[in-house]
Amino acid sequence: MGRLAVAARGLLSVNMSTDAVRPSGPVPKSPAEPQHGPAGARRGGIITVRHGQPDVSRKILLSAADYVQWWSRYEETGLKPGQTPPPGLLATAREAVVVFSSSRIRAIQTAEAVTEGRGFQIDAALVEAPLPPPRWPAWLRLPPFLWGIIARFWWWFFNHHEGQESRAQAEARAESVAARLAGLARDGDVLVVAHGFFNTMIRRSLKRAGWTIVESHGGLNYWCCRRLER
Repeated sequence: MGRLAVAARGLLSVNMSTDAVRPSGPVPKSPAEPQHGPAGARRGGIITVRHGQPDVSRKILLSAADYVQWWSRYEETGLKPGQTPPPGLLATAREAVVVFSSSRIRAIQTAEAVTEGRGFQIDAALVEAPLPPPRWPAWLRLPPFLWGIIARFWWWFFNHHEGQESRAQAEARAESVAARLAGLARDGDVLVVAHGFFNTMIRRSLKRAGWTIVESHGGLNYWCCRRLER
């Protein structure tokens, strides 16, 4: 079990944090120098943002069946009170021509905080990929964080989806989202407030289309963001 957890955690780290990026300091308070395509239109970047910290405890031990119920509650949970977005992220959001949010409440509340009362669009295509755990015996009890790593490992490598969205389906969804964002970025910066792993899948699709991560802030933490440009 120990080796599996380390390998699975490595999967998340490789996919979410080891993309080559340029050295960066604080999130800039003004947009990057605009680029212009053949028609002279300003080309922006795509900024992916992970939601803030949800108001749910992770300091518990759960069986696989318990984790299914815990994840269901997590999907309906908003943000823990008292959080504020990083100042640099607020500045970046002010420069975006459009802001999108996943339809989950934790993402919507994050987008509300980031946009400071401006309008944004809610898009169900941005929800997190599913996390059904393997059907291991009830005596095995693990914290939610570790169950999440195991579930993602099983989903990614063994196509374990329990009738929910498969990896192939999620990749197709990420590809469609990435293409749409790339089109919108022709008019300026596009900011997306969604979820840790699905944001990673969007970035994978964008990188295949020639986009590059040029700024990365916050690591894998809540409120983290990455900027891609082409």
